[in-house]
Amino acid sequence: MLEISNKTNLLEENDYRYSLQDVKDPNLYRDIYNYEQIPKIAFNHRRVPMNMPEEIWISDTSFRDGQQSVNPYTPDQIVDLFKLMSKLGGPYGVIRQTEFFIYSQKDREALQRCQELGLQFPEITTWIRASKEDFKLVKDLGIRETGILVSCSDYHIFKKMGLTRKQAMDKYLATIADAFEADIMPRCHLEDITRADFYGFVVPFVNELMKMSRDARIPVRIRACDTMGYGVPYTGVALPRSVPGIIYGLMHYSGVESEYLEWHGHNDFYKAVTNASTAWLYGAAAVNCSLLGIGERTGNIPLEAMVMEYASLRGSLDGMDPTAITEIAKYFENEIGYKIPPMTPFVGKYFNMTRAGIHADGLMKDEEIYNIFDTKKILNRPVSVMITNTSGLAGIAYWINENYQLNANEGVGKHDELVIRLKEWIDGLYLDGRTTAVSNQELELKIEELTNGRLCRL
Repeated sequence: MLEISNKTNLLEENDYRYSLQDVKDPNLYRDIYNYEQIPKIAFNHRRVPMNMPEEIWISDTSFRDGQQSVNPYTPDQIVDLFKLMSKLGGPYGVIRQTEFFIYSQKDREALQRCQELGLQFPEITTWIRASKEDFKLVKDLGIRETGILVSCSDYHIFKKMGLTRKQAMDKYLATIADAFEADIMPRCHLEDITRADFYGFVVPFVNELMKMSRDARIPVRIRACDTMGYGVPYTGVALPRSVPGIIYGLMHYSGVESEYLEWHGHNDFYKAVTNASTAWLYGAAAVNCSLLGIGERTGNIPLEAMVMEYASLRGSLDGMDPTAITEIAKYFENEIGYKIPPMTPFVGKYFNMTRAGIHADGLMKDEEIYNIFDTKKILNRPVSVMITNTSGLAGIAYWINENYQLNANEGVGKHDELVIRLKEWIDGLYLDGRTTAVSNQELELKIEELTNGRLCRL
């Protein structure tokens, strides 16, 4: 049968409906996922169209998936981070939602204190065990949406739960029925989707979800979870690893609308950010992230990274305040005690710091030569240099001008006598066997000695 598609406005074949393939033995894709080898990337050269939604946004899992890999946050810390997240996301809700545990009294206290702030964004959602008691708890807390685990690969269905595909589907659908009965919007976490039989289980299952949703007149959000970071963004890559193929299939064969389609990824193969951007490009409205990428194993999609991706794809921050990224990083280090790897983009101590003298020489001429963008304006993080035996005269001069905030008329050049004397002292340190960078405090003390405190008083 031919029908006009309301998505493409083209005549499309609409005869085939994917049915559950209730196989006897699990499909573990051993040609791709041989446990004793690095997973393979297979291509079938099938291309699907880009389909960027009219509106895209970010959702957050810092207080759920993020908390599972660090010491649990206190209610005070959750409230503080929630406020900073709201500041970062701005008044238009680019950071649209954040999810909470509600198992303990501490979890519920943090959630209720965040509710009492009266902030429109991010909307508070939850993640629960699939029980009627938990649905009632969600309802009593005044939450309209909750996440529910619906593992979809045979690794989980057969090996973890000991069920058949039919038994797993029936179990999941009964849980969704309980959510509808409680008048709660379910967010279905399709765990391990990049190892799942996409057309043999995922699409038939989601088709049933969509039918139940229409009957209940309550929407269902589909979260495609790349639990092990196996997703691949490349054009023409084959399922089950294809991010474009997963997003296209959920929209085209299961009728999931963009606004109810979300990508959740992990960074096991360094593809978390690229896969999330690909999900946006091919039709998912939301990407699920965590602050600083903190999460299971190698972590989740870093929320701050997707703020930058959003601005790059849209050409605007749309009300987001990226200076809050620096505040969040400082809060994690100073208040929570979390050590951010120093070279982490946007938040690490060294992300816009140079050690090379030739780079510092370029920075003195025009910082745009060696800085990714105006980090002082956008992130409230001025570009900086670290003084080592490779910094050279230019690096030392740049450090002095930045550290003492000297303007063009007051600043020193790389041939200034103070700079030359400092370099002689630094070279001597390394000739004597020093291997570490010279600290700001050491430099300031030496400058005070060399200038009799004159520069320090400027």
